[in-house]
Amino acid sequence: MSLSLGLAIGVGLAATIEDLARGRISNWLCLVALAGGFLCQALAAGWRGVGTAGLGALSGFGVFLIFYLLGGMGGGDVKLMSGFGALLGPARLLEAALWTAGIGGLLAVLVIAGQYVRSRVSGRVRPVTRSIPYAPAIAAGVWLSMVPKG
Repeated sequence: MSLSLGLAIGVGLAATIEDLARGRISNWLCLVALAGGFLCQALAAGWRGVGTAGLGALSGFGVFLIFYLLGGMGGGDVKLMSGFGALLGPARLLEAALWTAGIGGLLAVLVIAGQYVRSRVSGRVRPVTRSIPYAPAIAAGVWLSMVPKG
């Protein structure tokens, strides 16, 4: 297993567990992803890799910052995607963001359907969940983008 894949798996699992348990993602975890991404890219391509990591981090931050500003995503999600952007680089980050959006949409549909079923079974209308933990979708999107093609 490569260092970048191991880092993606470890950070993704830790972020998912923390987001599900606490409803937030720690800054130190995002920093591990960011620093690890720079390290992996530098080891793979030297100074060019450092530039790739920087562009990936900025891309990840920029793509998800829009959703944060619109109120649809937390700051930890934005920082986590920035860290994964450093690991993936800007080209693979786009694929990861698309996977993440698709998986996130599927999770949202499942949460809404689950709430609907529970309200029908219990006969009581329950408050709608205002947010869902997004780290599982981010981690899965990153992992799927790392699957070898071809």
